Amino acid sequence: MDFKALPKIELHAHLSGSIRRETLHEVWVRKKESGETSLEDPLIEMPVGKFDYNLETFFPLFSKYIYALCNDISALTYTTNAVLADFQSDGVVYLELRTTPREIPSAKITKDIYIQTIISCISTFNTLHNMKVNLILSIDRRNDAATAISVIDLALKYRSQGVVGIDLCGDPAVGDISIFQPAFSKAKSEGLKITIHFAEAVQSSTDKELWRLLEYCPDRIGHVIHVPDKVKEEIVRRKLGLELCLSCNVHAKMITGTYGDHHFGWWKETECPIALSTDDVGVFGSTLSNEYALIAEHFGLGRKEICELARSAIDITFADEEEKRRLREIMWV
Repeated sequence: MDFKALPKIELHAHLSGSIRRETLHEVWVRKKESGETSLEDPLIEMPVGKFDYNLETFFPLFSKYIYALCNDISALTYTTNAVLADFQSDGVVYLELRTTPREIPSAKITKDIYIQTIISCISTFNTLHNMKVNLILSIDRRNDAATAISVIDLALKYRSQGVVGIDLCGDPAVGDISIFQPAFSKAKSEGLKITIHFAEAVQSSTDKELWRLLEYCPDRIGHVIHVPDKVKEEIVRRKLGLELCLSCNVHAKMITGTYGDHHFGWWKETECPIALSTDDVGVFGSTLSNEYALIAEHFGLGRKEICELARSAIDITFADEEEKRRLREIMWV
C-alpha cells in the first residue's frame, strides 16, 4: 500500500518540533554567514539518524536550541512555510498545527506578532494548496494562571482567522495543572475546542491530575499512555478522540517495549476515534505516512482497516462542517 498517497489527517503536530533538521540547518547557515548566531550547526547538534530523545533531553532541545535559532520573523516564516510544505508532500489533506504563543524581545516580536506571522503563512498556504490548515494555541504547563488566560484571549481574538482550539502541553514533570481551571472554563464557555496532553509520563498520571484534566472537558486527548483502568473506562464512556503517536513514544522510551507493544493495540478495540499523529516529526524523524506503515506492519492492519483508521479522525477534527464534508469526499473508503 502506498501510505504517502493515502489522504491523511494530522491533529497532533507541534510547529517547532515539526521543523526538519535540514530546514534548521538552512536557517543556521544564513544566520552564521551574517554573524547572527554562535549556535552549533543543527546537523551536529541533531545528527541525521538520531531520534532517541527522551523527556530529559527533549525539552531542553527546544528552549536552548530550536527557539534560539528561530528567533526572528524571517526564521519563523521560513520554518513555518517549510513545515506546511513537508506535511502536504507527505499526503496530509488536513492539518491542525499547534504552537505556544512566544514573545521574542530581541526581535521586537510580541505574542500577537508571533501568532499573526504564523497565521499569515497559513492563510497564504490555504489559498494555494489543497491541504487545509488550522491553528491551535498551546498553554505550557510552566505557565501561570494569568498567562493561561492570555492564551485563551489570543485564541478568541484570532478565531476568525483560523485558530480553532487550545492545547495543554509542556514538560510533564513540571507545573500544577489545577491552576488552569479558569482558563479551560473560559475556553469551554466561549466554544473553543480543547485538546490536552494526557497521561504522557508517569509523573503526570496520578489519579488526581487525570480526573482534574477530564473535568476540563477536553474534546481530544493526546498520548494517553499511563492511564489507570477507571480513567480508561471514563474515556471510553465519553468516546473521546485520541491522538496517538507511535514513533515519539517508542524513541523517547515513553512506553515499555517497541512498536508492537504500543497502547494503540488496546485503544483500537474501543469506540474512541483515533487520530494517528507525528507529534514532532523534526525530532523523531517519522512522517505520518511512516506512522501508518508502522501500524500496518506491527498490528496487521490491511488496506480497508488503514483507510478506516485514517477516516476516523474526520469527526474529531476541530474543523467546521463544510471542511468535514470535503474530507469525507476525498478520503478513501
